[in-house]
Amino acid sequence: MSRNPELKGRAARLARLFPAGPGQAARTPFVLLVVFLLGGGLIGLLVLNSALSEGGFRLDDLQKDTKSLTDEEQALQRDVDAYAAPDALQRRARELGMVPGGDPAFLNPDGTVKGVPSPAEQAALRIPEVVPPEAIVPEPVPSPTPTATPSPAPTPTPTPTPSVSVSAAQVPVATPTLPSTTPGR
Repeated sequence: MSRNPELKGRAARLARLFPAGPGQAARTPFVLLVVFLLGGGLIGLLVLNSALSEGGFRLDDLQKDTKSLTDEEQALQRDVDAYAAPDALQRRARELGMVPGGDPAFLNPDGTVKGVPSPAEQAALRIPEVVPPEAIVPEPVPSPTPTATPSPAPTPTPTPTPSVSVSAAQVPVATPTLPSTTPGR
């Protein structure tokens, strides 16, 4: 029984470390506070990580869009460069009927002419002939006749018939285009 006093001493020391009673109740809110803080921190890290990964996906999409738009811009710039090349401009001008001009002349501020102007070569000029639009004359519509067999479709004739009159409202009129008064246009 000599161990009994030793056990009692150990129990007394343990009892001092873990007090029973009102001290136990004060420790519970602290433990709950620590648990809630750790849980809230973990949830906050989860939300922050999700937001960062969402931003990363959005950044990746924007980088893809930027790359495709850059490729499109470069393709358009190549097209502009191809159209602005001297040989392409010359070919397009010839298609439009333009010819190289002669020697230029310049006006000095005092009104004198510097240089001798020369006209473009007549052989190189290809001015398209302007043909006025022909008057469109409607053909008379035949009255429907009751027949059992369908009649062949009438063929249009290019000459107007003298029995049809044309009003001024039916004839298309070409209006001349006036030059712009805005400088540079």
